[in-house]
Amino acid sequence: GPLGVPAILTPHAGELAALIREDRGEIEARPLHYARLAAKRFDAVVLLKGRRTTIASPDPGTPVRVNTTGTSWLATAGSGDVLGGLIGSLLAAGLAPIDAASAGAWLHGAAASLASAGGPVTASGVAAAIPAVIRSLPAVSPLRN
Repeated sequence: GPLGVPAILTPHAGELAALIREDRGEIEARPLHYARLAAKRFDAVVLLKGRRTTIASPDPGTPVRVNTTGTSWLATAGSGDVLGGLIGSLLAAGLAPIDAASAGAWLHGAAASLASAGGPVTASGVAAAIPAVIRSLPAVSPLRN
């Protein structure tokens, strides 16, 4: 990529709108299109946060991934920092950028669901729930080894 290293961008629709000078409502209406467009434009994996998190690779042959785990409580302050740290850890463990972003989004959402247990969740609550989610994965999962 232009940074000289593989990059993962994790904007929400408002942040992506500012980056690519598009209307936020358009991005929210067409997340697959805009995640792909941004991935190509920035030559980076783009994880577009939203009700459904959309993950696009700059490689046009790689299908866009959509993550459905999580709750509306993930809009809480600091939640994106937890997601970024989780994705960074998965990158450091050797996952490819598209896989680190995808697995990170899934784990983040699953941890938020576990932490919320029917009510608001904090970013620290999401972070604290990640080990329990990982322990619940099958022993053959690459995230467990």
